[in-house]
Amino acid sequence: MSIQLINKNKIKTVASKLVDTLTELGTESVFGYPGASVLSIYNELSFNTKIKHYLVRHEQAAIHAAEGYARTSGKVGVVLVTSGPGFTNTITGIVNAYTDSTPLIILAGDVPSSNQKGKVFQKVDIVSMTKSCAKKVYLLTEKDDIEQILKEAYTIANTGIKGPVVIALPRDIIEAAYVSKKTNIVENDVKTRNYTNAIDRLNCLIENSKKPLIVVGGGAADAPNEICRLVSTLKIPVVSTLMGIGVFPSDNDLYMGMIGINGSHCANAVLNNCDLLIAFGTAFSDRSTCKKTNFGSNTKIVSINLNTISESFELQIRADVKEFLEQYIHSVQEEIMTPDSHSEWLKQVKSIKEEFITKDSSTKSLHSSYVLAALSEYTRQYEPIVVTDVGQHQMLTAQFYNFNHPRKFITSGGLGTMGFGLPAAIGAHIANPDNLILNITGDGSFQMNLQELATCREHNIPVKIIIMNNGYLGMVRQMQEKLYNNRYQVEMTNPDFVKIAEAYDLFAIRVTNKDEVIPAIKKAISYNGTAIIDIMIDSFEEV
Repeated sequence: MSIQLINKNKIKTVASKLVDTLTELGTESVFGYPGASVLSIYNELSFNTKIKHYLVRHEQAAIHAAEGYARTSGKVGVVLVTSGPGFTNTITGIVNAYTDSTPLIILAGDVPSSNQKGKVFQKVDIVSMTKSCAKKVYLLTEKDDIEQILKEAYTIANTGIKGPVVIALPRDIIEAAYVSKKTNIVENDVKTRNYTNAIDRLNCLIENSKKPLIVVGGGAADAPNEICRLVSTLKIPVVSTLMGIGVFPSDNDLYMGMIGINGSHCANAVLNNCDLLIAFGTAFSDRSTCKKTNFGSNTKIVSINLNTISESFELQIRADVKEFLEQYIHSVQEEIMTPDSHSEWLKQVKSIKEEFITKDSSTKSLHSSYVLAALSEYTRQYEPIVVTDVGQHQMLTAQFYNFNHPRKFITSGGLGTMGFGLPAAIGAHIANPDNLILNITGDGSFQMNLQELATCREHNIPVKIIIMNNGYLGMVRQMQEKLYNNRYQVEMTNPDFVKIAEAYDLFAIRVTNKDEVIPAIKKAISYNGTAIIDIMIDSFEEV
C-alpha cells in the first residue's frame, strides 16, 4: 500500500504555509522527531532547500539542541515534535529554556481537533501543560492563520525577556487547505525610553560610594561592549553570576570571578565588602545570593533589569541592559570620576584577588580543577564554545576556565538540567560550524542523553566531549557528606565509555594521570569528528 503524497503544486496546505513562513523568518535549522501528527510538515520540509532538519534520538534533546543553537547565535531555535509522548518528552527542555530566557519556537503536533473528547490515542492537553513554563502557548484552530501566529510567536520569543513559545498543531488543521485569515498583525512597537533621571541617580550613588562593584548576569549577554566601556571609564571591579560568565573578560584585572554558593572565594569576598552593588541583567537567584534572605542588607543595590527584582533595592531600573547602557555611556561625563576615585578600594580588591590565587595541589590525584585549567590554557588560541552539563564539573568549569567573550559559556542555570550538555553542544556546532565546541560533562550527566552520539555520528559533528568520570553523582555526594552523613548511595557503576564510543564508530581515549591530559586533548582536537576523552578523576574532589 503506497502513501499518496499531497501534490504541492495543486494544493497549498497549512503545513506548506507553515514551512514557507519559517523560511521567510530566516529559519535554517529545525531539530525534531517525526510522528504521524506532523508528517504533513515533514513532507513539506522535503521540498524545502533552505531549512535543514536534524533528527535527534530523543525529543528532550531536540529542545536542548535548539537552546544551544539559540544561545550561541542569538537567533530563535525551532523544534518540531509529534503528539503525545513526542510532546511530553519536551517539557523538561521547555522549562529549561524558560528559566534561562532562551528564545525557542516549539511546533507540537496534536490529535485532530475533532478528537478532543474522551480517550484518544496520544492526546494530551498541551496548553494546560505548558502555560506556566512558556512565554505564550497557541492552540491553532481553523479560524487562525498560521503565518500570522508564527510571526507573532517569533516576535514574542525574541523580544523583552526572551523565552519559548509553544504552538499546538492539530493534525486535521495543518493538513487542510490553506486559506488566508490574517487580521491586523500586532507590530513589535518597542519605544526607546529616556533614562535621564535614573542615570542621574545612579551617578549620585557611584560618586558617594567608597566600594562600588558591578555584577553581570545573563540579561547582559547582548551588551558586552557597553559593559567593557563602562568599566574602562569608571574603573569599578566586576563579578558575574553563572549565566553572566563571559560578558566581561575573565582576563581583565578588574574581573574577580563568579559569585554564589559555588562561586570563587575571591568574588564572594569582594561582594561581601562592597558598599554599592550595580547589577546588570541579574535575577538574584538563591544560588547567587547564597540563599541569604538578608542579602545586601549592608549594601546599596542598583538593579538594571527588564524585571523588577526587589522593591527594597536602592534603585530599580526596569530596562534592557544594552539600551540603558547606550544612553548611560553617551551621557556620562568622564570627569565625574577619575581613575583614582576609588583607589583604596581597588587596592583592597587587588589584595583579595592575590590572596585567593589558586595554587596547584601537590597531590598526584587527577582533579577536575587541574584538567580544566590545563584545557583552558591549551584551547585559548581556539576561543572555543564550552557547553557543560550540571554538577561539580559545571561549577569547576565556571571557576577554572577563562571566558573572554559572551555566548562562549553555555550551561543550564535556572533549572540545572543534567543531560543538557551533549545536545546543546550539537546545536552550538550547527550555529557555529567553524568554532571548536567542547562539551564538558560528568559521568552521571553524560548518560542522561548519550544516545545523541548517534546524531553526532550521522551528521559528523566534531564536538569534543570531556567526561569528568569520578564514579559518583559528585555534587549530590558532596551535599550528602556535609548535611546527611552520607546516608544514601550515589556511587555509580558506569559502562566503559570508550567502548560505547567505539560502538557509535567515534574516537575515544581514556586518561588516568596528569601526564596524559594534554596529549589526549591534542588528539581529540585534531580528530576530524566527534571525540570523547574519558578522564578518571578523584572520586572525592569537592567544589
